[in-house]
Amino acid sequence: MEIANKYKYALEKIRSANNILLITHERPDGDALASICAFSLLLERLKKDHKLFCNDQVPALFNFIPNSNKIKNDKDLNWGEYDLTIVVDCGALSRTKLEKEIRDNRAKQFIIEFDHHPKVDDYADLEIRIPDISSTAEVIYRFFKENDLEFGKDIATCILTGILTDTINFLNTSTTAETIAISSEMLSEGALMPKINRYAWKNKNIHSMKVLGNILDNLKINPDHSIAFACLAYEEMEKFSETEETFDSVMNFLSNIDDVKAVMLLREERPGSIKGSIRTNNPKIDVSKIAKLLGGGGHAKASGFKIDGKIIKTEKTWEIK
Repeated sequence: MEIANKYKYALEKIRSANNILLITHERPDGDALASICAFSLLLERLKKDHKLFCNDQVPALFNFIPNSNKIKNDKDLNWGEYDLTIVVDCGALSRTKLEKEIRDNRAKQFIIEFDHHPKVDDYADLEIRIPDISSTAEVIYRFFKENDLEFGKDIATCILTGILTDTINFLNTSTTAETIAISSEMLSEGALMPKINRYAWKNKNIHSMKVLGNILDNLKINPDHSIAFACLAYEEMEKFSETEETFDSVMNFLSNIDDVKAVMLLREERPGSIKGSIRTNNPKIDVSKIAKLLGGGGHAKASGFKIDGKIIKTEKTWEIK
């Protein structure tokens, strides 16, 4: 089915549904939250009963996103109520933390997936996926345009938030002329760019700056592969109570280091569990290939993985055991 027909079919399913469940991934970023909230605003306009679910609470810096206060993390869902489920910005079904429930209830409801990540799982009845564009918010923008749906200030704010946060304020290579044009259109629709910048970017506190300082102090460069890297052992992680957004922000900052091909951060989140993040701004490098080799995935320019092991700091570097 052509993408334009997929958009139209998705709207048909939305219009005919009685009760809709909206889901996004754990540890939600700006694109995930903006995308789920854009759909919630549309469903309100269409007078559709619906519920928003995310396994984790909305980070305070994204409380400005319209309808973000309606996102709940209560897994006690009455699945019999829903005849349509919409999953947004979730490359792997496991990241919903509802994988078993979704698979067990597939026969009872229609599932639509909107995403811009590479495909991991095959679970949706209708998959609307456009890899290598700026954000899931841009996929949703195209859904609105193809169906001649109005935006308005709040939905425009959602879409612009998703684009700005996933492109790092238009700095990464997924930013295209169309991405800029869409953002300009959303500003014309009333999107609150000063508020987005204030809350999503100009929100760094002294504690998060200390996290950055700690990582910079430990940063090393592998001269053979031109990769900058740093590690945080569990003992160091215990000092920090930072959110995923803080570490994402640090990684985005580090990806601007000159004369390196990529940057990697390993942090032991729990004893024996290490999370890795990889970033690059080099147009010739696809870091998702490294992440996939380690059981993870993501985008060509921003990917991650998890491995078992313990980070041990030595005199000059780190070891993983």
